Amino acid sequence: MQEEVHRRVDYYCRLSEPTALPAEAPMLGEQRYHDCASAYFFDTYEWNRYFPRELRWWLVPGDVNHLLPYPSITKSRPIAEPRVNSNSVLMKLNQVRHFIFFRDPFATAKKENRVIFRGAVHGKPLRAVFFERFFGHPMFDILDTSTNSVYDEHMQQREETSLYDHLRFKYIMCLEGNDVASNLKWVMHSNSLAVCPRPTMETWFMEGMLVPNYHYIEVKPDFSDLEERIRYYNEHPAEAEAIVRHAHNFCRTFKEKRKERLVALMVMDKYFHMTQQG
Repeated sequence: MQEEVHRRVDYYCRLSEPTALPAEAPMLGEQRYHDCASAYFFDTYEWNRYFPRELRWWLVPGDVNHLLPYPSITKSRPIAEPRVNSNSVLMKLNQVRHFIFFRDPFATAKKENRVIFRGAVHGKPLRAVFFERFFGHPMFDILDTSTNSVYDEHMQQREETSLYDHLRFKYIMCLEGNDVASNLKWVMHSNSLAVCPRPTMETWFMEGMLVPNYHYIEVKPDFSDLEERIRYYNEHPAEAEAIVRHAHNFCRTFKEKRKERLVALMVMDKYFHMTQQG
């Protein structure tokens, strides 16, 4: 356990040399509820309350899909070599949206051998490519949830598609939008298979550690091999079941509350130390 904890701490906080924060970096004690979305306020307070209020930090809330100029606490970052994205220190933020784990009542073998996707497409190039190829295809049940969708005639159907409805399908597309694919975590925890191109963004879930065709089904970014990959796993159910098991094992790491709290506190402690505050 100790080795795993230290490995995760160093994964989230890749700062390797002392780096000063900007002079205007606020103190922990200055954070107020209205400074950011409530989910970020309560998630950060869960750890920050254990540290002196005069310590300084830099929080970048929201969907971060770019490199940052100085050590910052963030929910997401581009997947890159440690020296490249080291200023982006990952914490478990916006948990209410990104860490949803629930029981799947359907066995993998009993699910429908089709693909489902629900998500906003407008302004998200990867999803647009996917829709151009497969909207209306009989193997796919896909709908655009954008408020300005060109598929507005399907709005009522979109509203009625719950997470539970997704679980009837053996394959669920997990496509990056503004940053990570937010459904990837609960899909990997389900008995369905996550299908996606190799992730380019990562969060506390350590998407950069996922192994293609071991934790999820990898497809090309232009989706040219998607139909072939689905047919393959329909014809090789044992391999599909193995991916589900491996995904479950990966998710188990994030369900141990005491360990999660320990890792989070150690990440923040390392952040303060590497920013020359302790």
